[in-house]
Amino acid sequence: MNAIGLVVNPVAGIGGPAGLAGSDGAAVQREAMRRGGRARAGERAAEALRVLASLRPGLEIVTAGGALGEDAVRAAGLIPRVVYAGGNMETTGDDTARAAGAVHAAGASLVLFAGGDGTARDVARGLPAGAAVLGIPAGVKMYSGCFAVGPASAGAVAADWIAHPAPTATVEVLDLDEDLMRAGRPDPRLFALVDVPASPGRTQARKAATPASEREAVRAAAAGAVARMRPGVRYLLGPGGTTAAVGRALGLDTSPLGVDIVADGRLLARDVTEQQALSAVAGHEAQAVVTVIGGQGFLLGRGNQQLSARVIAALGDHPLLVVATEQKLIDLAGRPLLVDTGDPRLDLRLAGHVLVVTGPSTASLYPVSAATAAPIEGEPECV
Repeated sequence: MNAIGLVVNPVAGIGGPAGLAGSDGAAVQREAMRRGGRARAGERAAEALRVLASLRPGLEIVTAGGALGEDAVRAAGLIPRVVYAGGNMETTGDDTARAAGAVHAAGASLVLFAGGDGTARDVARGLPAGAAVLGIPAGVKMYSGCFAVGPASAGAVAADWIAHPAPTATVEVLDLDEDLMRAGRPDPRLFALVDVPASPGRTQARKAATPASEREAVRAAAAGAVARMRPGVRYLLGPGGTTAAVGRALGLDTSPLGVDIVADGRLLARDVTEQQALSAVAGHEAQAVVTVIGGQGFLLGRGNQQLSARVIAALGDHPLLVVATEQKLIDLAGRPLLVDTGDPRLDLRLAGHVLVVTGPSTASLYPVSAATAAPIEGEPECV
């Protein structure tokens, strides 16, 4: 039988809801906790493993101790075989790399890991070339192509792998300097190539940059979003180049990669945390202005964790004003937009169709899928 391994970066994603645009480094992690941030990698890993357990009950998972994997395995009702010691919240990238190497050496033919791009880098350097990996998305930055679209999909891929390992595809592990990103200069770099199970619809593409030739289309889409803004409504401008263009169209100095609150052409709050966003919309009509991540199609759950499930749920029946260029939709080649708030019920409520503003007088009705729903074998995926 093919063994499944698991490595969890216990602090992955802690900086997202805190508005810190990442979680790398002890100082950032301390500040995230001071702002009320909460790590979610262990929960996301357990969510993936529960799907695996429902399809392959009683399975033994090769893992690292405590918060590095064992806790998530036990939470999912599976059996941990601990091959690397340690496991408190104070871990480093070297712990992740060593744990991944130990899990693979102990016989795991597929290594699941919970984290973001930084975790993917550490896992890649701990594994030999050709080792099969799959990320359970739990970080802030997830530009790389080595992640499942959601925890449930990761669990479903692992369950299939046990029965019959799929062919693998070589994909890029990308990451960027978080200090430069916070300064508004995101520049993803290639750090490694890894092999992931080929499972279309269950795994995400790498993030695609908006080409310079699209700048006028971005400005037109932003103008369309501004034209649809209503008096008295509070708008939460999410991160992204297109939403930044919305801020410029309003004549406002918005944050490069944060979430800002605007109403009636005024900037009410800049670079807010999840809790500040909740407070800002309480008792007010409000919408979140989000864009499409190029190549991946995500609306929520990638880089905009301040727009959490709690925040989106507080926005009412029509929580999203989506803005993107027509080319971004064309590049998806019919694949749906994705939402991954961490709340499966909310994701299913958001699924269906959404109006995407593409210009001053143009819009497209486009399908939306819940990334938290695992595709069923034999049925169409990502529909």
